Amino acid sequence: MEPMLPIVIVGNFLVIVGLVIYGFTLFAEYQSRGRWAKNITGLLAGIGMIVLAMALLLTPGNARVIMKMAESGVADILVWVSTGLLLAAIAAFGAITYWYPLRLAHERKIERDMHRELPKIP
Repeated sequence: MEPMLPIVIVGNFLVIVGLVIYGFTLFAEYQSRGRWAKNITGLLAGIGMIVLAMALLLTPGNARVIMKMAESGVADILVWVSTGLLLAAIAAFGAITYWYPLRLAHERKIERDMHRELPKIP
């Protein structure tokens, strides 16, 4: 194995991840603005970045690295990490949903307490 190969593999991976993230960022910006005519460039740029990342991913060298990773059992670890993150997201959503009414009740109580302390001006 060449001594520079791990650096090249990590570099390729970081470039591909960066392109995908930037592509999804542009796509999300297009979706959030809602003005189709002005933001079509963001949509096309986002899709272009994602397609470029896929093109870089599907080179023979990267395909060999992906094949080695698939044979090593990394997929099992990624499934467990993904499951843990999804469960954490569900728990966070539940906590936020549960605490929201409590926070509103607390804010109402604070507001009532503040009004009680004000002097009554005739």
